Amino acid sequence: MTPHLIVSDLDGTLLDAGHGLAPATVDTLRALAEAGHHLAFASGRHYRDMLAFRERLGVPVHLISTNGAYLHDPRGDLVAARHLAVPVARELIALPRPPEVRLNLYRDHDWLIDAEAPELLALHAHTGFGYRVAEHAELDGVGVGKVLYIGEPSRVAELEARIRERHGAGLHVTYSMANSLEVMAGGVNKGTALTALLESLGLTPERCLAFGDNLNDTEMLALAGESHVMANAHPELPGRVPDARRIGHHAEGAVAAQLRERFGL
Repeated sequence: MTPHLIVSDLDGTLLDAGHGLAPATVDTLRALAEAGHHLAFASGRHYRDMLAFRERLGVPVHLISTNGAYLHDPRGDLVAARHLAVPVARELIALPRPPEVRLNLYRDHDWLIDAEAPELLALHAHTGFGYRVAEHAELDGVGVGKVLYIGEPSRVAELEARIRERHGAGLHVTYSMANSLEVMAGGVNKGTALTALLESLGLTPERCLAFGDNLNDTEMLALAGESHVMANAHPELPGRVPDARRIGHHAEGAVAAQLRERFGL
């Protein structure tokens, strides 16, 4: 049996409506790992925010975190990291924004935010990982994997336009949700991290199955030999990856169902 790499986004894809791993999903992924396949989670979440899901499975899982800025192996060792250049990070931190738009920084070991936003923590209830309100001196732009602006979609779209006008392709700009504008160094995305992971495993993209639901999954889905878009996906995503197979809703365990069908579990 030639192994495959199975890589999935988390929120809106592998996780259920409560942002947890359903028992059927756990059983399916464990069975695939025991059969010799490789598993990976690829998320905009922080590395530390993803650990609880790997621990729940209890099998080896590679972690692509912060939209590809970090790649960790199943032992927890850092394989690769790509930070924003410090001057660029400082420029993004200082970018004028409406007072209701929250500035977030994902660094190697923590998640900083510019003001309290308790409504954001519900997404992380299963992991115990949360933000820390930053002291002004901490907003120095050092060691930043991602700058994240969270706010009303039209407001963050205005920020996106200004960032793209200033930096063009020099930064990777995407969305994980309609209200979440994510900015990484140029060339940093889930697809480039997946390329590195496949090479380390000695696998071609044709041996990869990928699952996603939002715009930050575009490059990963375009790379994989077998790509799958959720029924609940962002409306623009199917057009960006027209060869992807459309499957069911994340709240109904569609990823696990597709994997059971594909591998005869």
